[in-house]
Amino acid sequence: METIHPETDCAAVAEAVCGLWSSLTEAQRMLVTGHITVNNYCRGDIIYRTTDPPTLMYVLVSGKVKVGKDGVGGRSQIVRVIKPVEMFGYRAFFAHAHHRTTATAFEASVVASIPMEVIECVMRENAAMALQVVNHLAVLLGQSDDRTVNLTQKHIRGRLAEALLFLRDSYGVEADGCTLSIYLNREDLACLSNMTTSNAIRTLSAFATEQIIAIDGKKIKLLNTEELAKVSRMG
Repeated sequence: METIHPETDCAAVAEAVCGLWSSLTEAQRMLVTGHITVNNYCRGDIIYRTTDPPTLMYVLVSGKVKVGKDGVGGRSQIVRVIKPVEMFGYRAFFAHAHHRTTATAFEASVVASIPMEVIECVMRENAAMALQVVNHLAVLLGQSDDRTVNLTQKHIRGRLAEALLFLRDSYGVEADGCTLSIYLNREDLACLSNMTTSNAIRTLSAFATEQIIAIDGKKIKLLNTEELAKVSRMG
């Protein structure tokens, strides 16, 4: 379950959240800031569930979050990953529907939330802010279209290569310049790549044998990103 830590710097969180929308007036900033709730989540904690009413917009302040959807036979598919500082969980509100996905913390994460009625109020007053929200939705839609095609048409090697590059682009690498800055278990990596866990394990091992990557437990080091990108392109 989520816990609220008293040491969380709420002022810094409010600044980060309001920083998403540079066009906010001082009054609008005060309105948003006055309605922010800050929660801390541990790895595996649920932020919102499928069928929950979309009453809040969430902003990931720090940490990592995955957004997943159950498919045929209850098999989960990771459809999106959230990185700091990014808003999420608000699409269903504008669709007048309940959530169709579940958001879960990949690791210890700080998440701010704002009531959607406050967001809607500000959007009605501030066209520039509304356009920023629409732009974010449009970018997500384009990415979703690309991933749908790639996950259904690429072979296993291409899907896994794309997933590894996607994680690098989303979360970056550690100080050595090649170790992914996120430690995924094999099941999560499989869910991100639309394959079974056993196929993910075999393909990772093949990449390691070919010295495209190196594996140390949950740590994955990208040794040859050019070859990885080639595998992804070839599908």
